[in-house]
Amino acid sequence: MLDRIKASLPSLAPAEQRVGKLVLTDPRAFASLPVSVLADRSHVSKPTVVRFCRSMGYDGLSDFKLKLAGTVSEGVPFIHRSVDADDKTSDVMVKVIDNTVAAFLKYRNDASTAATEKASETLASTYKTGKRIEFYGVGNSGVVAQDAQHKFFRLGVNTIAYSDGHMQVMSASLLGPGDCVVVISNSGRTRDLVDACDIAKKNGATTIVITASGSPLAAACHIHLAADHPEGYDRYSPMVSRLLHLLIIDILATAVALRIGGNRLQPMLKQMKNNLRSKRYA
Repeated sequence: MLDRIKASLPSLAPAEQRVGKLVLTDPRAFASLPVSVLADRSHVSKPTVVRFCRSMGYDGLSDFKLKLAGTVSEGVPFIHRSVDADDKTSDVMVKVIDNTVAAFLKYRNDASTAATEKASETLASTYKTGKRIEFYGVGNSGVVAQDAQHKFFRLGVNTIAYSDGHMQVMSASLLGPGDCVVVISNSGRTRDLVDACDIAKKNGATTIVITASGSPLAAACHIHLAADHPEGYDRYSPMVSRLLHLLIIDILATAVALRIGGNRLQPMLKQMKNNLRSKRYA
């Protein structure tokens, strides 16, 4: 949570930056002090303190302080154990699994419930009105976009995934009010994705972005689902980031399925299962 606040500081207004710096200076005190004292120490108004909490993706000051208290008292550290050339297979298994589990637990503690709920409601609303939901990603994130399209396609959603920059720009140009695009990026710095997101937003489509805090892509969307992790953006073969993005997509798909309702989905999924039986050996 503290890493995410630090990464987000440059994108905040000057007054909110002062509140963020106060959090980073003494998070334990921030979690226990009343809003009047926090405002005084930050040299801002009380509403600015609350606005900062909401800018970080939380419901308000109480929600922010509750999550902050959990982070500083029992936060789950990221256990980074780099694989060495002489590691045995058993060592590799332990290190890779520990890295992934620690990242998932960290996300569980840091994730904004408000942002996830808003994204889920937006996607469910887009489905119910028959509008389009599109997923964009390039390279490694393109694979995640395809997985997202597959998950939502099974729910009967009118959706498609694009991993080519030209196709993303062309498709974004055809979107309009009521449509929704989900952009997935590890670094949040890919020019094609930022351009496509801007075009979709200007055309009136709702933009949801899964990427790192403080990135250009995070600042260019309507709803930001922060996917922050200690894995370097420029690593040749990212592992934890891909799994984290897949996890977020799975959360969204599950939340949207619940909003659609079992009475509508169960018969369709049952028929799909029955039709697929002929494709398998007994």
